Amino acid sequence: MRKALPLRTVFALAALAILVSAIALVATPRSATAAPGKTAVLEELSDAFSQLAESASEAVVFINVSKEMKRNTAPFSGPFGAFPDDFFERFFGPGNPWQRPPQRKDPGGRQVPYGQGSGFIISSDGHIVTNHHVVGDADTITVHLADNRKMEAELVGSDPNTEIAIIKIDAKDLPTLPLADSDQLRVGEWVVAIGSPFGLSHSVTAGIVSARGRGNVGIADYADFIQTDAAINPGNSGGPLLNLQGSVVGVNTAIFSRSGGYMGIGFAIPINMVKYIYDQLRENGEISRGYLGV
Repeated sequence: MRKALPLRTVFALAALAILVSAIALVATPRSATAAPGKTAVLEELSDAFSQLAESASEAVVFINVSKEMKRNTAPFSGPFGAFPDDFFERFFGPGNPWQRPPQRKDPGGRQVPYGQGSGFIISSDGHIVTNHHVVGDADTITVHLADNRKMEAELVGSDPNTEIAIIKIDAKDLPTLPLADSDQLRVGEWVVAIGSPFGLSHSVTAGIVSARGRGNVGIADYADFIQTDAAINPGNSGGPLLNLQGSVVGVNTAIFSRSGGYMGIGFAIPINMVKYIYDQLRENGEISRGYLGV
């Protein structure tokens, strides 16, 4: 009669068998790439983003603004001082990190605060769309083009009620962005934001349309905003929100944030509203609205 193996030996042999099986499984050659066709859709989407970013960025600009002010003894901090404190309080709450920028003294004993934003070229003769809070109260507007040219711009017109402003540079044959019909925009549709968050020019982010027709968010009197989760940060204001065809569907304007930075909720002005305001500002420099008395 054969003598039974000790229980400890049985367990040791079983563990050895499992180890050998695991080594054999790991050593089995596997294909270095996924099965053909499984990544085709993702590759097409990635290619669409890349082509869009390359073509659209040519017509997106980085904007620096300055405004001369009388000397103030109050301390200043933060990078966006061309805009009043109450503007940032509307979006970020009191005590936000974007209030009161650093300032430098000019030779005349005055202080020049700095602000920045984005915009995009809407006509080949140099008209640029941006936000009112970026350029509306500026004394000097400097536009940085994608080809590294830097040009002074003049304010054509600005409408605080819709947060839309038009500036112009002296140039010809500039690249422009096509304008979509924002009424056809669908919730869930892919969108791309291009701008200069924190001065990082021509940054590209992507997301979807989270909602349409957002009003009563404390940004502008005439509100019909597109909500998106594409990353928008301070400095993106005035830049385009585009569909995957590379057409502008909105103008990035504000974010909802408790930290001062991106939290997944951004707002853009629908481009159909921008078209209407642009025509009036270019023609008259201001918006004329009728009022009904009661």
